[in-house]
Amino acid sequence: MNEQSKSPDLQLPTPPRARTENVTDDYHGHQITDPYRWLEGSAAETQQFVVEENAYTRFVLEKIPGRGELRRRIERLLTIGRVGAPRIGGDRYFYERRDGQQNQAVVYVRDGQNAGGRARTGVSGNAPEKSSPEKDRALIDVNALAADGTVALDWWYASDDGKHVAFGTSANGSELSTLQVIDVASGALLPEKIERTRAASLAWLPDSSGFYYTRYPRAGEVPVGEEMYNRRIFFHQVSLHPVNSGANASDASKEVPDGVTDGTNDPLVFPADNENMDPQHWPNVSLSHDGRWLLIDVSKGWTRTDLYLKDLSAPAGKLQCITMGENFLYHADILDGQLYITTNEGAPRFRVFKASCAAPERANWKEIIAESDAVIEGQAAIIGKKLFVHAIRNASSQLSIFDLEGKPVASVAMPALGSIFDLGGNWNSESAYFGFISYAIPPTIYEVSLNGQTKKWARVEASIDPEKYQTEQLWFNSKDGTRVPMFVVSKKGLARNGRNPTLLSGYGGFNVGRTPFFNRNVMLLLLEQGGVYVDVQLRGGNEFGEDWHRHGMLEQKQNVFDDFAAAAEHLIAQKYTDAAHLAIQGGSNGGLLMGAALTQRPELFRAVVCQVPLLDMLRYQLFQIAKLWIPEYGSSDDPEQFKYLYAYSPYHHVKAGTRYPAVLFMTAESDTRVDPLHAVKMTALLQAQAANEPDQPILLRMDSKA
Repeated sequence: MNEQSKSPDLQLPTPPRARTENVTDDYHGHQITDPYRWLEGSAAETQQFVVEENAYTRFVLEKIPGRGELRRRIERLLTIGRVGAPRIGGDRYFYERRDGQQNQAVVYVRDGQNAGGRARTGVSGNAPEKSSPEKDRALIDVNALAADGTVALDWWYASDDGKHVAFGTSANGSELSTLQVIDVASGALLPEKIERTRAASLAWLPDSSGFYYTRYPRAGEVPVGEEMYNRRIFFHQVSLHPVNSGANASDASKEVPDGVTDGTNDPLVFPADNENMDPQHWPNVSLSHDGRWLLIDVSKGWTRTDLYLKDLSAPAGKLQCITMGENFLYHADILDGQLYITTNEGAPRFRVFKASCAAPERANWKEIIAESDAVIEGQAAIIGKKLFVHAIRNASSQLSIFDLEGKPVASVAMPALGSIFDLGGNWNSESAYFGFISYAIPPTIYEVSLNGQTKKWARVEASIDPEKYQTEQLWFNSKDGTRVPMFVVSKKGLARNGRNPTLLSGYGGFNVGRTPFFNRNVMLLLLEQGGVYVDVQLRGGNEFGEDWHRHGMLEQKQNVFDDFAAAAEHLIAQKYTDAAHLAIQGGSNGGLLMGAALTQRPELFRAVVCQVPLLDMLRYQLFQIAKLWIPEYGSSDDPEQFKYLYAYSPYHHVKAGTRYPAVLFMTAESDTRVDPLHAVKMTALLQAQAANEPDQPILLRMDSKA
């Protein structure tokens, strides 16, 4: 480490100093110089710089008074588990639960009669209820695969008959899943081991003899650098004989015999050989419950999907595209030969159509649920031959039930202002299930009857009294006059003294909404200490429909940053806090937001936590999977898009001699979404140019296994 600074208040070493090596690029006649290009990648010198930065960060953080007590409280809060709504297969329930000290969630199975809704006993989030007549057993437990919890369960799909579960695991946060299949009755793994099934979409045949699934190409199948794109749909026939007789998925660590099914010879389903598909497009697959109709939706960025349909009972039939060329989002479900299509076509808050699978052309669609003042989330779900519609009104969830012709059946009462997650149930279920959370309400699963009556099915045990806290929804005007809301969470009776420690967070992009959620560590710890947590619903999200999203993307991205700054100004004006007590936090696209906030309005904030950020917006698309995000951000390769990207790119707007907030950049070496180069380069640049005092350090924390 370098020599000690001379500050009498806080004795800290000076941060590592990265050398500069200017590289100049020509962007459409603009000469842009990058002094830290050499920090991109994983060369030995870059790795050494990161090692020094991690050591510096550790030294600084461990000097903070009271850190040990904070750590102990966070550790206790992190033992609050989580539980997911059940998915139903045959006569079985399947659900996720994470207890206490577990790093990763476990998939449990409950054997019972008619899992469609007749089993009535719930489970605790920490252990099955002792009175439960069913016996829940761990089916997939990846915690045994890595003591440090760095093997993750990425996704899983139970077969319709409940006999098998396909699941994906990955190590060190890579998300490059390996698909495996487990036999539910015996807990034994089948020989399947299919690599590169990142974020897989999977649809089982009704008899679980095979499935359609998405997979990425292996090295050599596409040009170098394209392996993270070109997602395709294949069909896989399931092997008949398990390779072990273990009790759960931890047996996946055992050796499997030669000839294991790896998907190499699986037939390609989509796109067909004579069809062209952009490598960045994203297909998903589903199948009607009777196995007749194959449905494929292809996302083209975050503003358009195409729907394809095929009748599998007609071997010579072809996939029929029924929405191609329309710049709208379409999602669909199938029941008894009828398509139920949820779309924002002509309705920014979405509406629902019905059409026959035999005649799915647009001219034959019939609107059955009209657009309302609430935004439909995802798609209308067919459960128990009813349509369950989860919608967002003013950034809070509501749930409505309709019959198959769109006639209202019931509105489901919510426990409080909060968010639904994991809405589940089958087409023939007798009940639906949904998860519910809010800022001070840990995950709780509710069973809801087909006429809208609810009761608890599962819960997480937590020593948190929701009655101690209050949630306000405030509205403020952004720079252009747009009305924007935010949730302000605090202990009841908060005094607006203008100096409450406050954490402001947001996202603002990719059609992703910010609705009330449950945070086990930072937020609860802050609230317990008398602080304030604020969650702002910026443009770019989906809280108010597709228009809200589009007003925060591409050339209108600056609206997001203006909204965020206006939120901070409103909190200060209303005496919740001041700039000396206001911290901000965001990750990924929210990390870009943090970078823009600290470079555009450094005087507004005292501290910034910037997680897995995008910061060099002129080169972001060259790394990892970032080409997928060009429809949302644009690309510097385009002369017009270059102009607005360069206008806000945080890396290009650090001003020498400026005093910036204290900043903690957090990233991960094995991140396959946002390359760590953004955080590394920005750290070097800020440390070299910021005129910060020792109590406002610029820190980098890179995790090697996360």
